[in-house]
Amino acid sequence: MPVIVLSTTIKADIQICFDLSRSIDLHKLSTAKTKEEAIEGITCGLIKQGEFVTWEATHFGIRQKLRSRITAFENPFHFRDEQEKGPFKFIKHDHYFEQNADFVIMKDVFEFNSPFGIFGKIFNKLILTTYLTKFLVERNQLIKEFAETEKWKSVLNEINYL
Repeated sequence: MPVIVLSTTIKADIQICFDLSRSIDLHKLSTAKTKEEAIEGITCGLIKQGEFVTWEATHFGIRQKLRSRITAFENPFHFRDEQEKGPFKFIKHDHYFEQNADFVIMKDVFEFNSPFGIFGKIFNKLILTTYLTKFLVERNQLIKEFAETEKWKSVLNEINYL
């Protein structure tokens, strides 16, 4: 089972980083290349404990749907989303946040597995792990860019952060 672990240092408030990470609107911006759209469940705003979103996107030239649910939630330190339906055998994505002076350490632990037995394992090793790592790094860079500038105000209601 592949596991991707990423750490991103962001000069911002922990609550802003936490909320940007669970923002459906920011996720849409970060996945423009794959034309990802939220089509069911929470389709805009901030997703919370127990809520789900169904994403439709094009990966490897194939239009696919993936439904994930927030299965753990401790504001503003951790949340987990897990695939309920979709092309993977499973996905579990933990998002951790730690305030360290005026920086936040944002850590992703992304576990996944593909179907199709040995062929899925080969695909994971040769292609998918690198593809998903790049996907997550690009998303994290956008979160960092928004959190460290005034851009966060375009996707979050700034009144909640005063």
